[in-house]
Amino acid sequence: MPTNFLRSRDKPPRPQPKPTSRAPRIIEITAGKAKLRAQLLDTPGADRIWAALPLFSTAERWGDSLHFEIPVRSGRERNARLNGEHGYIYFWSHEERLLIPFGQTPISRSGEIRLPSPCNVLARAIDDTSVLQSVTPGEKVTIKAAANG
Repeated sequence: MPTNFLRSRDKPPRPQPKPTSRAPRIIEITAGKAKLRAQLLDTPGADRIWAALPLFSTAERWGDSLHFEIPVRSGRERNARLNGEHGYIYFWSHEERLLIPFGQTPISRSGEIRLPSPCNVLARAIDDTSVLQSVTPGEKVTIKAAANG
């Protein structure tokens, strides 16, 4: 009988728990003479960027934010935001760009940091992002794993 067959089968193996913690993934962004360290969050986009390191690009400014193209593709994630926060790094998936706001953008209203479109939250800056104010358009940008990352 089929019922007896089902009763006599071995129990399926227990699922192994996923590792809940891993070493923090720290990146170092160098733009011109400015250096910024950031900790990647646990997102698919951050995983793709970590796997693609080191990355090289050219800096561009948009108001009080720095952005640059990177050769990484990742779709919009559930954590995508239209309003950014100081101290976070975003991935603009539609344009394949990293966006680091350190003040208001040209489309911001008073007291907010408005991003160009919904952007994935990628990393949290360890250092103050205002060091990027000295970066001018055209300067080389390097993203690599930090020495302790």
